Amino acid sequence: MKVKDLILKLNAKTYNLADDDLEISTGYCGDFLSFVMGKAQDMCAWFTIMNNVNVAAVAHICNIATVVICEGIEPDDMLIEKCKAMGINLIGVEADIFNAVKLSKI
Repeated sequence: MKVKDLILKLNAKTYNLADDDLEISTGYCGDFLSFVMGKAQDMCAWFTIMNNVNVAAVAHICNIATVVICEGIEPDDMLIEKCKAMGINLIGVEADIFNAVKLSKI
């Protein structure tokens, strides 16, 4: 599934679209950044409630296809700016993480 398809499935709000044509390999759910760095697979969709600038660094290091901020949490302005600068897809959904993953069918 491509990032643009995930956006449609989740009715997601887009905060930054660097490349919505990226192919998502799998999904990963987590909020402990060190766990994400050690366990998230290349080109995954990362479902989280984390919304600070450190998310961009982890997404970049792990080659995340898109960050999905769940539960209607708005990303920090610094996170949006860093995602723009680093070319990271950043989207948001109202659903909790469990239901967002269920809806995505990744």
